[in-house]
Amino acid sequence: MLKLKWLVLMIGIASLSGGDTGPSKAEAHYAYRQYYDTSWSYYPAQNYHYRRYYYRPAVNVTTYSYHYTIYYTARPRYVYYYNPVKKYYWGRYDLEAKGYSMLKEEDRKEKLTDIKEEAFPKPGLMPAIPDSADNEKIEIPPGDLPKEEKK
Repeated sequence: MLKLKWLVLMIGIASLSGGDTGPSKAEAHYAYRQYYDTSWSYYPAQNYHYRRYYYRPAVNVTTYSYHYTIYYTARPRYVYYYNPVKKYYWGRYDLEAKGYSMLKEEDRKEKLTDIKEEAFPKPGLMPAIPDSADNEKIEIPPGDLPKEEKK
């Protein structure tokens, strides 16, 4: 994480110099190990908002994988994480407690309604980036929550 902060600082300094010495916008974006989409999309059939969480499981991996973060305005306390490859919810971020609850493998389900509330453990630290071996933590989701859709 320290290396990433240093790189972002150096990109900022280069851009302030006014010269053409800094990386392109695409190169600067690639410097990030993980990031969230900048805006939410709405899925009316299920009445939720979602944005993608992009990550690279290792620094030397050149392509991003993604999971979905899902926000239900009916459950405004939580942002849920969904794996689109394995087709299940695997945890949630508690916006009030400011912590993450990772579901046990046997409690991960395709439908949120199939997961019992007591299956979510007490919120704690963010988990490691999926499929990573270096224990780099997922960054907390952005705080710009969507508003309830008008029907």
